[in-house]
Amino acid sequence: MRVLGVDPGLTRCGVGVVEGAAGRPLTMLGVGVVRTPAEADTPLRLVAIERGIEEWLDEHRPELVAVERVFSQHNVRTVMGTAQASAVAMLCAARRGLPVALHTPSEVKAAVTGNGRADKAQVGAMVTRLLRLAAPPTPADAADALALAICHIWRAPAQNRLAEAQAAARRAPAPASVRKVRR
Repeated sequence: MRVLGVDPGLTRCGVGVVEGAAGRPLTMLGVGVVRTPAEADTPLRLVAIERGIEEWLDEHRPELVAVERVFSQHNVRTVMGTAQASAVAMLCAARRGLPVALHTPSEVKAAVTGNGRADKAQVGAMVTRLLRLAAPPTPADAADALALAICHIWRAPAQNRLAEAQAAARRAPAPASVRKVRR
């Protein structure tokens, strides 16, 4: 599975591509940051992020895009920018028919480090180790994007089995005792 991880942000949008399967060695295919100038108008910054993500999609041809789920923070302005960058990443994937997976920061940290409250240094160190890199990717947004991709690769098989079980349960006829109650 080849996954493009996106750590959304208006100033620095981390991107990283990882290939592999759960239980097998992972390979980093690329990592970087799409940057926009803080003084630019937001619509122009979003266009720059879109162009950057489109370039990554063209170059690496991922099968799926994993995006950090936006969570509530005290700084509404920061959350808005993050949400807007996240929406751009989802739009780029959807335009190409690529599935999108959303993962919370604590889910990603737990998957990569074993601790949902790990700090950025711990995430960077584990990404470095898991991908057998010489040094942690910088800035932290780049390492976070790789962590998102790793998280999805490792969690996708279990998530797929759960989704299949839920779909099968919806298709199965209700037991006789439930059908009688529904009348």
